[in-house]
Amino acid sequence: MFARIVIVLLVAAFLWAIFARDTGASSAARHYRVRAGDTLWSIAAASYPGDPREGVWKLQERNGLTGATIVPGQRLALP
Repeated sequence: MFARIVIVLLVAAFLWAIFARDTGASSAARHYRVRAGDTLWSIAAASYPGDPREGVWKLQERNGLTGATIVPGQRLALP
């Protein structure tokens, strides 16, 4: 009986380890490092499916930007 409980606990721990890793990866934020010549519009058009205007607005909102000024090397969280 004791061996059966140990086996069940080991299987449960193994399954938890597999599925816990997968759920963490899906919630990870995507980021983009700004390069020379980039604009919010070009980043939004390349990374946001849909209207780039909405992508620009979401980039500004997510990164606390009040304007369109970005600088090379800046790290942006993508929507």
